[in-house]
Amino acid sequence: MWIGWIEFDVLLGDVHSLKEKRSVVRPLIAEVKRRFDVSVAEAGFQDQYRRTVIGAGLVAADRAHIVEVLDAVERFVAARPEVDLLSARRRELSSED
Repeated sequence: MWIGWIEFDVLLGDVHSLKEKRSVVRPLIAEVKRRFDVSVAEAGFQDQYRRTVIGAGLVAADRAHIVEVLDAVERFVAARPEVDLLSARRRELSSED
């Protein structure tokens, strides 16, 4: 069994309040969850309105599937025009580690 996750450090565009931040982050999280069938959540910078950390994770039988899905999620987030992807950190772990 393999466990994989990815964290995105994201800078939001024209956002001036936490309410505007939610209107950008919630649809992004919902679309990642719907499109890639992964667990995803806002995981940092909740009190800052122009930055956020979004984390996504999944469990699969083989590493190749983990890598394929995390690559697709990273491409999707990086292509979103309303956010600037500052960095992405990922990790894959085997249950035998």
